[in-house]
Amino acid sequence: MIFIILSFAIAPMIYNQLEFNLRCEWGPQGVAQLAPISDAIVIVDVLSFSTCVEIATNNGAIIFPYAYKDESAIDYAKSVQAELASHRQRWTKTGYSLSPKSVAQITPGTRLVLPSPNGSFLTLHTGTTPTLAGCLRNCQAVAQFAQKYGDKIAVIPAGERWKEDGSLRPAFEDLIGSGAILSYLHGSLSPEAEVAVTTFQAFQHDLIRYLKKCSSGKELIEKGFESDVELSAAYNVSDCVPLFTDNAYVKQTVDVFGLEAHLPE
Repeated sequence: MIFIILSFAIAPMIYNQLEFNLRCEWGPQGVAQLAPISDAIVIVDVLSFSTCVEIATNNGAIIFPYAYKDESAIDYAKSVQAELASHRQRWTKTGYSLSPKSVAQITPGTRLVLPSPNGSFLTLHTGTTPTLAGCLRNCQAVAQFAQKYGDKIAVIPAGERWKEDGSLRPAFEDLIGSGAILSYLHGSLSPEAEVAVTTFQAFQHDLIRYLKKCSSGKELIEKGFESDVELSAAYNVSDCVPLFTDNAYVKQTVDVFGLEAHLPE
């Protein structure tokens, strides 16, 4: 009995990377292990939730994550007095979706519910830990802002889901995005975090080409969303930091050229 109790107590400690300041782990279990012991957590879903949230909030929109793409999303949107993003389709002027291009000209002040089984789902499971949406576009700003909360930062590459069984598919673009953010953070890197940084450094010389060649990029291009991949591949072009507060992502900013980032009061 004592052995069983000790096993349950020790097992979580093996995976929480507690001895390092900068941690990185995939998907829902990564959030479960790292959020409670971190000063801030960054959700990275490059294609396309995090990129979509960065572009939309940078334009002054308020983004409500929602985990499910079903009828319950309609009721939720009504409850928060927001529009509901549609299923991803070739961009038109009639609505918004998980396509970054669809929100490139979003009206400031728009309240939008954005269903996503990856980025949104993870956001809604971080508990009370300050939560940011990070991507390649805002990697430096997010890193600087996160460390204003403390030195223990968790970066969570969302990954994708295999359609066949719903299991996690580690995604190249999310590993690259996580590495970009971690490369601007200061502190001791866990081996998992160091792998992300090293991978980013290996591919950063031609991000757009590699994002177009990876599985997620090829899938979007085949469906007609090549411009979304191009928007997502833009590196360090934004000072917008989407901060999850009161059930929605809202824009915070940080001067990436060295001025102080200020936490919301």
